[in-house]
Amino acid sequence: MLPTSGYAAKGPASKLEPFTFERREPGPHDVLIDILYCGICHSDIHQVRDEWGGAMFPMVPGHEIVGRVARVGSRVKRFKVGALAGVGCFVDSCRVCENCKAGLEQFCEGHIVWTYNGTERDEKTPTYGGYSLHIVVDENYTLKISPKLPLASAAPLLCAGITTYSPLRYFHVGRGQRVGVVGQGGLGHMAIKLAAAMGAEVTVFSTSKAKEQDARRLGAHDFVVSKDPKNLEALAGRFDFILDTVSAPHDLNAYLNLLRRDGALALVGASPQPLEIQAFSLIHKRRKLVGSLIGGIRETQEMLDFCAKKNVTSDVEVIPIQQVDAAYDRTVNGDVRYRFVIDMKTL
Repeated sequence: MLPTSGYAAKGPASKLEPFTFERREPGPHDVLIDILYCGICHSDIHQVRDEWGGAMFPMVPGHEIVGRVARVGSRVKRFKVGALAGVGCFVDSCRVCENCKAGLEQFCEGHIVWTYNGTERDEKTPTYGGYSLHIVVDENYTLKISPKLPLASAAPLLCAGITTYSPLRYFHVGRGQRVGVVGQGGLGHMAIKLAAAMGAEVTVFSTSKAKEQDARRLGAHDFVVSKDPKNLEALAGRFDFILDTVSAPHDLNAYLNLLRRDGALALVGASPQPLEIQAFSLIHKRRKLVGSLIGGIRETQEMLDFCAKKNVTSDVEVIPIQQVDAAYDRTVNGDVRYRFVIDMKTL
């Protein structure tokens, strides 16, 4: 076994603190990655605080991981020692179900191995995430990171990036389309950048007028203060696609009514409370309401390559790991533009 160090939560009410644990020795198909940066995702906070249920403690969070390959197994073909590498939300899956074979491992119908707060394929051994010095991952679940990408800013692409890229690609967002982005946080700011890079005309919907200048800097063409219902009513039937990144209760019907015929609204934000849908919001103009969950390995690599080509990265605030609890509180309070990233050399 390979001793390593990280930061862990011992329970849902505890602060994160230094934690020593063991990784498996790299097998023939594994790569050992020295972690350089790890992003803080809001889902880290939900799981550390057991707000979704099913939390396993001690928990080492982190699934926005970038680093450098330190060792490779004897049969590894895609990576060499010294190469840049990334790890996202999962590190393995059943590999044999219909979804895995289709490159949609995020929808694995067998046992998906989450990067943390999960179990390995044996369904017994706990997984520990990226708030740590090293990680061992099968090469087939490891992503290549272009040297063109600044590493700290690339880390959130492994979750926030693919979470927003996947529905944009699925609905063929591109030049000539009108796209709305609801919310301007960690997910929303990536949605703005990616949709604009794809050539779409992007409108941001936010409750805060103060974010308009930043929205335009990120690539938005228009900005709408959503608190005033009249601002939304004036845009009825305008949009081809809307990406909703808000994780708090809000009125979906107001945004569904902004879609043109056959338009789609995709949810990537997860409200803790049920959202009410009026049937006629969908029936009129044959609108679609869908959800989307990250992406598979193939699509995540596509996203990383796209970001390297288009020079798209996350706006980040880099912190030492000793400030992680304060960063959690600031994230909950919306006090970050737009993603915290931990510099792992501070561990």
